[in-house]
Amino acid sequence: MALIEYSSRPDFHSPVLIMAFEGWNDAGDAASSAAHYIAEQAKAETFAELDPEPFYDFQTTRPMVRLQGSRRQIDWPKNTFARGSIGGRELIVLRGIEPQLKWRTYAEAINELATETGVEMVVSLGALIADVVHTRPATIYASALTAELRARLDLEPSSYEGPTGIVGVVHTVTHTSGLDSVSLWGAVPSYVPHARSPKVSKALVERVSQLLDLPIPIEELGRDAAEYEAQINAMIADDDDMAEYVANLEAEYDAAMSSGSGNELIAKIEESLKDQ
Repeated sequence: MALIEYSSRPDFHSPVLIMAFEGWNDAGDAASSAAHYIAEQAKAETFAELDPEPFYDFQTTRPMVRLQGSRRQIDWPKNTFARGSIGGRELIVLRGIEPQLKWRTYAEAINELATETGVEMVVSLGALIADVVHTRPATIYASALTAELRARLDLEPSSYEGPTGIVGVVHTVTHTSGLDSVSLWGAVPSYVPHARSPKVSKALVERVSQLLDLPIPIEELGRDAAEYEAQINAMIADDDDMAEYVANLEAEYDAAMSSGSGNELIAKIEESLKDQ
């Protein structure tokens, strides 16, 4: 049985694959929201899906029933590939859900599609909970697995060792097959772990825009991020302990930035990954 189900077979011209997955890799829905926004801006249309049957425990990730007129329809967990373009750059946007089963098979299926469509680079998006502060620019950690790509994109090598999610597995599988791959992670404040984080989504989209030289408008994300910050400010205004904690995080951030290096912040993000 084919794992990838194509609804159409477009002609591709060296696209970039941008991917994000709901679940462990998606604190504050920041990564999946960023991928959704990029797909909207690219006017991306779905051309393929991954068959969910081999990859999910449906007692954990349950299908949903909905009514369509007088008919009942079951919606299964979706992993969709959509094709679009921004500024003349062709994109494939994969929006998925971290599977419970057969991660290697899942990653190899994604790599197979990337190879068949002539993908020239894979950009994965993730978000994690960390001791960062909402009143400062969102921290984005970028890594690549080859020295050549790190030099070209001015990235630092990663020293992270510890648990990984499906983002890390797919990232490694595509790299091993010979594709250039970059992983972008945004840090969501630990004191609002369950709230949507449009500020981190905005920062991820901006980093993708810089990385690929894409003219992605971000005004809408900017408005959402400002509203998010205002809501958190209101939440902590009457909580002295929380206000003190936020002030300490602000001081740590400002000290790291005044030293001219964000290495302390990056180290904090890598430590946070181990605790997810």
